[in-house]
Amino acid sequence: MSTALLVMDLQNGVVNGFTDDHGAVLLGRVAKAAAAARDHQISVIYVRLAFRNGTPDISAQNRAFSALIGRGGFGDDDPATQICDAVAPVEGDVVVVKKRVSAFTGSDLDVVLRSMGVTHVVLAGILTSGVVLFTLTDAADMDYTITVLSDGCSDRENEVHRVLCEKVFPARAEVVSVDEWIASLT
Repeated sequence: MSTALLVMDLQNGVVNGFTDDHGAVLLGRVAKAAAAARDHQISVIYVRLAFRNGTPDISAQNRAFSALIGRGGFGDDDPATQICDAVAPVEGDVVVVKKRVSAFTGSDLDVVLRSMGVTHVVLAGILTSGVVLFTLTDAADMDYTITVLSDGCSDRENEVHRVLCEKVFPARAEVVSVDEWIASLT
């Protein structure tokens, strides 16, 4: 089984929304997971959210993104859409740009994964109730094996994160800590 670590939405405009040191702790854990993945020849794929200039790819009916229409700030080259330096890709990593909450929607992620022979995805990112939940659901429907790094994900609401990781995700995925996942690689 070929595995890939998906590092999702750990971009400046998203991480900067976490005003305390929680964001820095999360970035450190995910950087540790990415380094371990590379050490074990596991592909690391970064997923970031970005839109075309003028946002023609955002519908006014989209409650999550319609506020960006005409305001800008999430264009492909905008600093807000760039991956945080603390977890920046290295040579050989893949970067995928998505247009919606799920890492699969509006991106070529499925094509990349299947081209690489990946059948198992390991999920990390912000928000647990956003990109992690939506990507997990899509990946399960596409028959991928899934692992969620519980402390490699975060949400604005601790209780939402807890319920998803303890009650919802285990029905479709293995849920482990970053350290538990790294230990399973040896």
